[in-house]
Amino acid sequence: MSTIYAEATPAGRGGVSVVRLSGPEARSIAEAIAGELPVARRAELRSLHDGDLIDRALVIRFDEGASFTGEAVVEFQLHGAPVVVRRLQEALRARGARLAEAGEFTRRGLLNGALALSEVEALSDLLAAESEAQRQQALRVVSGELARWTEGLRERLVRAGALIEVSLDFADEEVPDEVPDEVFELLDSVRVDIAAAVAGLPAAERLRAGFEVAIVGPPNAGKSSLLNRIARREMALVSDVAGTTRDVLELHTELGGLAVTFLDTAGLRDAEDFVEGLGVDRARDRARQADLRLHLSEDGRAVEELYQDGDLVLWSKADLGGRGISAATGAGVPEMLEELRRRLAERVAGAGLVTRKRQADALEDALAVLAVRRGQPAELLAEAVRQASHRLSEVVGKIAPDDYLDEIFSRFCIGK
Repeated sequence: MSTIYAEATPAGRGGVSVVRLSGPEARSIAEAIAGELPVARRAELRSLHDGDLIDRALVIRFDEGASFTGEAVVEFQLHGAPVVVRRLQEALRARGARLAEAGEFTRRGLLNGALALSEVEALSDLLAAESEAQRQQALRVVSGELARWTEGLRERLVRAGALIEVSLDFADEEVPDEVPDEVFELLDSVRVDIAAAVAGLPAAERLRAGFEVAIVGPPNAGKSSLLNRIARREMALVSDVAGTTRDVLELHTELGGLAVTFLDTAGLRDAEDFVEGLGVDRARDRARQADLRLHLSEDGRAVEELYQDGDLVLWSKADLGGRGISAATGAGVPEMLEELRRRLAERVAGAGLVTRKRQADALEDALAVLAVRRGQPAELLAEAVRQASHRLSEVVGKIAPDDYLDEIFSRFCIGK
């Protein structure tokens, strides 16, 4: 592999900029610029030269096999002026290094065995996290919790396999009666744990993707005013003229740790012009696809054609003497948001460590081959255990096809 470099911090002016260098020539290139490198994993101040002084920077060395990429890595922590970063990058490039592609550092970590595929997937989710729940979900997998859970299952299968081998090796001798019972107890426990993990995938996927909540109702019901109240800023145009909202407005926010996108939709009525009609049609389509709908009206009626179980039906304009909530004063809005948070939280209560369909597919394959019964030949049991163990290793360690990896790394930034 070639030696690559990239700025790991956002481009532009800042207090500190971090430039990473990774590959077989990383150490020699860094020494040509910074002189003798510090002891591994110890940051020391060095003068960077390329004919003249580039900067005084902290330099950290990571040896091969003990770095994020699995290769020799050198990290430079510079003063955060774009001209300083550019000058160092020119010096690195002049000595044979090239600019890394998006996600190339992480991809090398995967190919070099420093990261498991499940950890790469979770790292992608962590970089995209917008809520506390998404951060916590991704960190559990990044920190190796899924790998440890999977390894625990494999250890039980190894124990079961060893007991089966004993029964095969000593078939003509007396074998304790409890040996086959323990085998099936182990297999049953593995099946139960796998089934529970797979069952939690829909909730985990929803937590990872976030929720969409559509605010629906007739014109002038206060939908845009409610969106502005939730956003705490004037995001949507509010007018007494019916049909003001023509397109779907989106507010991305966090609600009790959950990522939620509120949709302000056009008032549902028989449109008076072509453009408003397009907005009404789009409102209906987005509302149907949303995870939940807030039905807002002055008479407390739901939009029957859009109502689904779990929706919230609200009275609006309580400040004008009605009941329910008031977007103008905020009355009832905190309680509404708390009820919404509770309903959404119930939908992700079963979320676990399995967050990708690829992982669930491998687990379901393991579950299928473990569909063994008492009385089957020991040779068949042994083969089922071996196949299931292999499927479990695919959950965290199998290298996926290049197109799948390309799709994952397309969401990474340069320098990661």
